[in-house]
Parts: sequence; structure tokens; C-alpha cells
Amino acid sequence: MRASGLELFAPTAGEKLLDAGCGLGEVARQLGTLVGPAGTVTALDYSAEALAVAKSRDEEGLVEYTTGDIAKLDFPDDQFDGVRAERVLQHVDDATAALRELARVTRPGGRVCVIDTDWASLVDDGLDRGQEILRFLIGAKVFKNPTIGRTIRARMIEAGLDAVTTLPVTLRFTSPDDAGKVVPIFSEEGFSSLPAMVPAELSDAFFPSVQRATERGVFLIAFTMWITVGQVV
Repeated sequence: MRASGLELFAPTAGEKLLDAGCGLGEVARQLGTLVGPAGTVTALDYSAEALAVAKSRDEEGLVEYTTGDIAKLDFPDDQFDGVRAERVLQHVDDATAALRELARVTRPGGRVCVIDTDWASLVDDGLDRGQEILRFLIGAKVFKNPTIGRTIRARMIEAGLDAVTTLPVTLRFTSPDDAGKVVPIFSEEGFSSLPAMVPAELSDAFFPSVQRATERGVFLIAFTMWITVGQVV
């Protein structure tokens, strides 16, 4: 998914880029190598703790790090050649406003790349009452914008971006260990952090169901993420 995202985003040497919602900085550091010494990469995240980890892993010092809110970016207009945001808009109160902020800080002719999830596409096989459990979690407001991935294209067009391209990428996982790295509900820590509104009947059934599917070798989940790139006019 990230490889496809980079291909569409197409960073080049000497560019000035923003990774908004960089997390632990894996992609930001990759962008730093691609723009080279003549370019700059700014990595922004709401979490100072995440940025501290990202900075500690940046042994070559390729990236500039700053805390900030994607919906209220503290940058002037037309600041970057390209900006990207991965799995961020699903969590914000006003995704369209955040998208407009990304476009505002991008120069005319520059591009905005958004990668996000359509959680309504989540399917499973092998889990007892799997769809019931997963659908409840989607509806439990764990994500503020659970179908944001599929709507980014329309939001970009409505925001006035041009040459909008979108690509769906289906992710599939056949073990809960792998799934838990991307979908936290498949790790005990991640599941325990869910809202208390999850009925005990469902939460108590969840991990035994995962365990049985794993023992039988039939555990499977899949969902679609969307990579969307638009050009600022």
C-alpha cells in the first residue's frame, strides 16, 4: 500500500514535503532519502510522544519534526511542493476542513496525497460471529470517519483540486499477530482500550473466536484502503 502511495505521490529530489500525521516517522524518513540534501521533509504529528520516538529513529537527521494539528496547520499558504496524510482523517472531527488545510499549505501545481481506510469494507472468515463483532466495533465510534477512504476523491474535487486520481488497495491478514499491527482490536492491548460501550457478550467472545480460528488455520480478515492524489490549482 505504501509503495503504491509513493508511486502516485512521486516525490523527487529537491522538493519540500510535509508528512502530516507522521506517527513514528517511517514514511517521513523514506521521503527524506528521496528528496535528498537539496530538499526538506517536515514531519508533523499531534502526539509529542510519537514525534520523540520518530526523532530517535532518525539517525541520519533527514527530517524536521514539529507538533501540530492537521486541521489548523501552523504554516503559511503555498509552503510545500507536496503533502501527504496516512490514516489520519479517519480520526478528525472535520475531515473536509483538514483536507482544505492540506491544500492551503501546498503551492499551486503541487499535490496532496491522502491514504485512508474504508472500515465498512472489513470482512472476515473463520471467526464465530465475526461480522457481528466487527460491525459493532465499527459502529462504536472507534473511528470518527469510518468510510473516509472512499470519500476522499469527492472531497478533493469539491475542494477544487485537479487531476484527482484514486487507487483502492485491499489488505488481507491470515494471522492475528500480523493483523494486530494494523488493526489494534486483534491485540489484547488494543481491544482493551475500546469504549466501555462494547457489550460483554461480544467482547468476551472475541478473543476465544480469534484463537479458535487461528488453531484451525482459517483466520482471515481483509479491508480496503484508498490512495488519493490531487493537484492544487
